[in-house]
Amino acid sequence: MANPNHPADILDFDGSRKKLPDTLNVLTILTFVGCAIGLILSLYGYTHAKEGYENLLQLQDNPENVPGFLKGMTGPKAVEIARLSLENKTPILLLSLVGYGLCTYGAIRMRAWKKEGFYIYLCGEILPLIGSFIFIGAGMFAGFSGIFGLAFPLFFILMYAAQLKHLS
Repeated sequence: MANPNHPADILDFDGSRKKLPDTLNVLTILTFVGCAIGLILSLYGYTHAKEGYENLLQLQDNPENVPGFLKGMTGPKAVEIARLSLENKTPILLLSLVGYGLCTYGAIRMRAWKKEGFYIYLCGEILPLIGSFIFIGAGMFAGFSGIFGLAFPLFFILMYAAQLKHLS
């Protein structure tokens, strides 16, 4: 009977285990890094939501102090988004945490060659987007940050979908 904890099995000295495709390997590593950064930014956004809202209100009072490249990120729509983000900071944080957890777990499952990991990852990407739409509205997806917030997950979803052929 083979020992499942044999060092040669764990360390794969003879190279008999299938190697994870490079693209899938890179995608999952980037997912882990992105989830860690997202977690930190979500916690920061939660703890500094009021400060950000108040700073935006101050910029509204003194538009001449706003640098040219930031003028497009100010205005009544930006204030409304900041206000809604402040009012709904707890459910937004919870949805973000669940999303990052699902994405991380999905990537772990894909590293284990499991196709279900993609679908878990997909839920982790879509859940916070739906939550943002519910709690903040469609204005959340306008402008550069909104386009970036939609394009980046879509890019990763498509890249992972292209790797489904390697998963079982």
